[in-house]
Amino acid sequence: MTAIFTTAEELIAAAGLDLGHTDWLEMTQERVNLFAEATGDHQWIHTDPVRAAQTPFGGCIAHGYLTQSLASQFIMQLLRVDNLLMGVNYGCDKVRFPAPVKVGARVRGHGVIQKAEPVEGNGVQLAVRVTVEIEGSERPGCVVDTLSRYIFLPTGR
Repeated sequence: MTAIFTTAEELIAAAGLDLGHTDWLEMTQERVNLFAEATGDHQWIHTDPVRAAQTPFGGCIAHGYLTQSLASQFIMQLLRVDNLLMGVNYGCDKVRFPAPVKVGARVRGHGVIQKAEPVEGNGVQLAVRVTVEIEGSERPGCVVDTLSRYIFLPTGR
């Protein structure tokens, strides 16, 4: 279920809120290849299934930054912020890749609002920890503390 926020005050009050889980998403070779093409990172462990089959992974693995980039998609499934002038990615505080995500694995996001602080201009800086869980694995593929800034429309509009 998507958490919906309509004011800065609601968002600030949500610090500590567990946003739950997203739907599962399969990590396909096509997705990995498209990421390699977009970033220029064609390292064989990601793009050469024959060669990667000879590694301890038994096949291709997703780029760590591809796994991290799913946080944006997962956050959009977990929360919605209305009445905005704009929202932007502000950065990340911490990123870890505890386990590789193998091609063919299913992943999902789990989100927790770590903190929400007011910023100048009727805005809120939101820190959400997104854990990219791998189906059947005790260790996640990625844990990232994302930062977003939401600037709300002036009240009375």
